[in-house]
Amino acid sequence: MSNTLKTTAAIKQLFKFEKGIGAYLPEAYKKFYIEWQIKEPAAVHFIPEEGKYKRDEVTGEVIPIQNIPLPLKFPKEHDEHLWGGEGVVQGFQKRDELARRVPHFWIPVLRRSVVYSEVLDKYISVVVTNRTINMIHSNYGFDHYLLKTPACDLKSLLALGLKRMILQEIANGCLTYSNNPPKQKEILNHYGQYLSSYTPEEIEWYGYSFDEACDKMKKILEEKDKANRIPLKHIYRTEMVEKLKVAQIEAANQKIESSSSTSWIQNINPFGKKQEA
Repeated sequence: MSNTLKTTAAIKQLFKFEKGIGAYLPEAYKKFYIEWQIKEPAAVHFIPEEGKYKRDEVTGEVIPIQNIPLPLKFPKEHDEHLWGGEGVVQGFQKRDELARRVPHFWIPVLRRSVVYSEVLDKYISVVVTNRTINMIHSNYGFDHYLLKTPACDLKSLLALGLKRMILQEIANGCLTYSNNPPKQKEILNHYGQYLSSYTPEEIEWYGYSFDEACDKMKKILEEKDKANRIPLKHIYRTEMVEKLKVAQIEAANQKIESSSSTSWIQNINPFGKKQEA
């Protein structure tokens, strides 16, 4: 994929942060989204060539090296599995020398297995690929595999959600092992190094899809609005008290004015009763 196409795709992806509820999302989620959707994943279905140019062995012509990744498809079930960066490849297959090529889908070999998270102290039954198992073994454990692998290679929401849970557990001091302090200290010393790459806010927003992040932000905004909102009964009560105070002051002023005018009329009225000195 050319740099122009990559830039255009990135702009389209980031445009959703400029409007609607997406404009309220924090920079912590934006950083994760760029790592998940825009950063180029590791090559899985092809072997990238090194360098910028190569010489054709037959013609001797110098040609540029183009490491163009295969376009992959990810069904919705992919978000519930751990595929290790693999995807569905769509193409054509020629099944006989004299036959026409026909459309074909190359699908990863899936099987259900059980993985163990040492930080969460849980066994998880999940659908995986052979590459996922190999990556777990090469990283010496399921937790290390998730924590070392960037979001663009984990891809699925299940893997990203588990990574968020593991980071939160480490950040909280591994409360799962609170009844076993030596083991708790061992886990923190073993996995605490991964926290240096994230802030608490980045851990909180890590691993959500865009729709899930928008729902989370909506709830936060609603709670803030609810906390700052004053019940109408309090507003009406305050207004009523102010109106009563104003009416009381006006009534007192009118009483003073009427009494002063009455005494003035009695002084100039020859038929009125004079006040005794």
